[in-house]
Amino acid sequence: MTSRILLVEDDATTAEFMRATLEDLPATVLLARSRAQALAQEGPFDLCLVDANLPDGRGEELLTRLRERQPGVPALAHTADHGQDTQAKLCAAGFAAVVVKPVRADVLRQAARDALAARPPVPVVEVRVCGNDLPAWDDTAALTALGGNPAHLDTLRGLFLQELDSQVVQIQHALDTADVATAHQLLHRLKASTGLVGAMRLRAATEALDAALPDLSGRGEFVAAWQASRMQD
Repeated sequence: MTSRILLVEDDATTAEFMRATLEDLPATVLLARSRAQALAQEGPFDLCLVDANLPDGRGEELLTRLRERQPGVPALAHTADHGQDTQAKLCAAGFAAVVVKPVRADVLRQAARDALAARPPVPVVEVRVCGNDLPAWDDTAALTALGGNPAHLDTLRGLFLQELDSQVVQIQHALDTADVATAHQLLHRLKASTGLVGAMRLRAATEALDAALPDLSGRGEFVAAWQASRMQD
């Protein structure tokens, strides 16, 4: 089956290379050279590849807009910036992986295949897989924070998980209603408890989202980290 892929890339040479590479999957590639052109394309899409830096905006914000129209659409970011800070921001925005340009054709095709199949992309030099830098749970860190008492950790982690879903619902509501003050308060409370129980990925995502508000670019990774915490304990 031929996939429909939205490719957002402002450089003409890079855009043509990526378009031709992705068409070999096979795929129908809809090319946009800006945020505005991307939002003008008609979905749904099977996959979005989004440039981090666009003439009229950031890739993180564009992904948020695209997922307002099509929640959960798989997405890869691509950037020529090798800096860890930039890549971390893209991961926090909800991209499955960050492809670092220049990228080989075979690597780009494999990253796209993995994303289309809902598999974690294979980490290679040109591909940073998002969400795999930190574990969902770190018992060593939690035991250090709690003075090395495993029974205490089990008790607190159980309480944490009992309350986690309702906390996330409250946070999501605050974000949906643009109640930034309440969102800050709730995220601050969650940060404290994640540290105690060793929910390391959720702690990092909570900190990133809290620091970025009112920008919601970290919301995708926050939700993914919450879900990972519920599944892996």
